[in-house]
Amino acid sequence: MSFSFSELDFLKPELGAEYTGSGTHFAVFSAHAEQMELCLFSPDGKNEIARLPLPKREGDIWSGYIAGIGPGTVYGYRAHGPYDPNAGHRFNPNKLLLDPYAKQVTGELKWHDALFGYQIGEDDLTFDERDSAPFMVKGVVQDPDFDWAGEEAIRRPWPDTIIYEAHVRGLTITHPKVPDRLRGTFLGMCSDPIIDHLVKLGISAIELLPIQYFLDDRYLLEKNLRNYWGYQTLGFFAPQSRYMSGDKITEIKTMVKKFHAAGIEVIMDVVYNHTAEGSEKGPTLSFRGLDNASYYILSPDDPRHTFDTTGTGNTLNAANPMVMRMVLDSLRYWVGVMHIDGFRFDLASTLGRQDMEFDRQGLFFGAIRQDPILAGVKLIAEPWDVGDGGYQVGGFPHPFREWNDKFRDDVRRFWKGDGGMVSEISQRITGSSVQFNHSDRGATSSINLLSAHDGFTLMDTVSFDDKHNDANGEENRDGHSDNHSDNMGAEGVTDNEDINRLRARRRRNMMATLMLSQGVPMILAGDEVGNSQGGNNNAYCQDNEIGWTDWAGLDDPFLDFCRQAVAFRKAHPVLRQERFLTGETAEDGRIEIAWYKPDGSFMDDGAWNDDGLQVISVYVSRSVHAPDTEKMDDLFLVFNAGGDCELHLPVVNGLKEWSRVLDTGSETDSFKVHDEDNPVMVYAQSVAVFAPKGQTEPPQGATKAERRRWFQFGRWSK
Repeated sequence: MSFSFSELDFLKPELGAEYTGSGTHFAVFSAHAEQMELCLFSPDGKNEIARLPLPKREGDIWSGYIAGIGPGTVYGYRAHGPYDPNAGHRFNPNKLLLDPYAKQVTGELKWHDALFGYQIGEDDLTFDERDSAPFMVKGVVQDPDFDWAGEEAIRRPWPDTIIYEAHVRGLTITHPKVPDRLRGTFLGMCSDPIIDHLVKLGISAIELLPIQYFLDDRYLLEKNLRNYWGYQTLGFFAPQSRYMSGDKITEIKTMVKKFHAAGIEVIMDVVYNHTAEGSEKGPTLSFRGLDNASYYILSPDDPRHTFDTTGTGNTLNAANPMVMRMVLDSLRYWVGVMHIDGFRFDLASTLGRQDMEFDRQGLFFGAIRQDPILAGVKLIAEPWDVGDGGYQVGGFPHPFREWNDKFRDDVRRFWKGDGGMVSEISQRITGSSVQFNHSDRGATSSINLLSAHDGFTLMDTVSFDDKHNDANGEENRDGHSDNHSDNMGAEGVTDNEDINRLRARRRRNMMATLMLSQGVPMILAGDEVGNSQGGNNNAYCQDNEIGWTDWAGLDDPFLDFCRQAVAFRKAHPVLRQERFLTGETAEDGRIEIAWYKPDGSFMDDGAWNDDGLQVISVYVSRSVHAPDTEKMDDLFLVFNAGGDCELHLPVVNGLKEWSRVLDTGSETDSFKVHDEDNPVMVYAQSVAVFAPKGQTEPPQGATKAERRRWFQFGRWSK
């Protein structure tokens, strides 16, 4: 069969391979190429059956239209141009290049020296003439049609959002009720057992670790390891093929549709700060061969070298208009075609760099904010990178929310008994206003987390003093060494019942703190069932029992507690307000928030600076700026990281009598009404919550079991 470009070629605005119904239009960007060839392959991707120079160039867009070919066509590119590494150019037409806009990737990359533009064993100024096509993955033309009937975007408000960070393969691969053929796949992720678990837990949004097409690093495969997390993206438009049970990308659309039907939004963890090609000594797979000087930030002193702010060898040049366009096109594709609800941007500070410096008013943020499609979805920043000035917690503009590592670290430090933490924990409970209360940002700017994929799980935080990353093959040098963890008397798994009881209580304390704090809570998948990684705090390469979620804790009482804590948060809007509580007083004298010492008096400078104080109490009411139509129950929260404490409940806003409605330290159903004349006991290492008497009282005549359920969930629910 012969192929040729149509004389009736027309310039479509889209880049990539676009099926028109009667043929396919191909377009690719390169500012410095001298010729661009389209390569067509047999359906299995093994045989190159045509090599055609793209006939049209307008600006820096190379394009051509071939009638009669459509979905299923396998293709790639070869770019001709200068091979001048000292000037930043690394064109090598012997290297087959993946289309940056490929909607599906077929085949499996086979690491071979031919994938490199230079001769391995020599310096990167040499030139390799071997054909890389036999070892290279290819793009596949797609049919965009899909039946979205009955599916609707959720767009849940931030105050009502509870995020669950999960790995498609890790969450499903060992679940006892997920069908074997679906484990590790998009269809397994949206299977009934997983969705049922998330719904019962009260999750409103699932945040998936990278699902865009990524590679396994060569050095990992040589050590019999794998790129498990997926932070080595090569295809920004294509789903990761290993997560598909078949060969149709419609599987990811099915997943999104089923999550939406269950009321759960889908957020993608995306990596637009770097690619899988690594430094100048990395392979030539796509961007480097198409236009190295445009796609990557190069060293201003020596363009031969990439400029690395990500720790991965390269940095994507988002300041280049066409690279910026690729990022925005990719985001719009996932929203418009895949119906994704939001994004978490890995090492997002890199995206805000202009002239090497972070700029919160930079081009990327401006482009996102003015885009009518992207401005309305959830946008979350990991607010740091490894470059100078890269730590930018609180530095991102609206509408971005940000992962708040200060919340994680300070909650861990408070509950393990570090001194001088009452001031810090008060900041985290109220939404970290020092970091986020500026530039008209709201109290939901902080994404609060106890743990994430990177670091200790919640169980490991209370089970290990030190990291145990030996399985990674780096002699335990990788991963953070300052985890603010506490093994509570034994390193790792123990049969000591006293230690296990203390660990269970501390996990309850930390989960309660997460759900009682202003901001947006995020739970790491598996924390609710006691998942452990054996002390490995950097399981990026552990596609095995270390990295997979262990579902053995499905019958653990902690799962029930997590469900109750989430339900309690949902039942009390006062815990998830849009405005920061700054301590203002309303015209009628009503207080919105106040902090107390155990004796019932207000916190003063001496107490705030008392390194030995380990208990803090806070009264939380509706913001004085909130509309009167917003009805919120008042709550009195007590966080006690010390010993048993006698607490005097204050009279505040006319409230004198209180009912204990949540207690992580009580082993009995001893919820009583207390007034200001009678102190209450708050147990050692516990969280207690009180509500005004009558505000959350169970109906008269309720049985003991009904009363317990009332207090567990904070609302009457049969």
